[in-house]
Amino acid sequence: MLLTVSGPPGTGKSTTAAGLADAFDLEHISGGDIFRELAAERDMTPLEFNKLAEEDEQIDIDLDRRLREIAHERDGVVLESRLAGWLAGDAADFRFWLDAPLSVRGERIADREEKSPEVAAEETQAREASEAKRYEEYYGIDIGDRSIYDLCVNTARWDAETVVDILVRAVDAYDGDLDEGKYPAEFDYEF
Repeated sequence: MLLTVSGPPGTGKSTTAAGLADAFDLEHISGGDIFRELAAERDMTPLEFNKLAEEDEQIDIDLDRRLREIAHERDGVVLESRLAGWLAGDAADFRFWLDAPLSVRGERIADREEKSPEVAAEETQAREASEAKRYEEYYGIDIGDRSIYDLCVNTARWDAETVVDILVRAVDAYDGDLDEGKYPAEFDYEF
C-alpha cells in the first residue's frame, strides 16, 4: 500500500504520516525531513534553502526525483511531502491533503521552532509562495489544485489522534475498486 500525505507547513503532516505508518505497519518517508537535512548540510534554514532553490532548480528536481522513485518503486510506504500526491500519481492507493489556517500553522511552527507565531506565519507564507512559484515553473503544478486528493482535512478542527483516525477509517472503508482515469495524466515533467 502507498499512502501520500501532503499539505502546507504546520498542518501536522509528519505527525499524521507517522500515525498512518503505525496504524498500517508501513514505512514513513518524509520529504520535509530530507529537505531540512539538505538545508542543514549547507548550514541554512529551510527558508534560506528555499531561496537558494529558487536560483538552483536542481535542488527541487533531485529531491522530487527521489520521492517519485520511492513512490513508483516501493510498496508499504507513507510518503509525506508537499508534492507527494502529485509525484505518486496512480501509484498511490490514497492521497490525503491536510490544511489549517495560517494563524494555526504559525502557532504550531512557532512552538516547535521556538519563535514568535507572527514570525513563523510570515516565514511560512514566504516559503509557500516560493514553493508554489517553483512547482508551477518546473512542473506546471498548481499546488492549490486539490482535485487529485481523495480526502482533504482541516487539521485545526481535531487533535492529531483524531485526524489519523479519520484517515485510517477512510482507508478501511474503501472497497478496493479504483475508478480508472480518476487522476490526471502522469506527472509530465521529465527528470
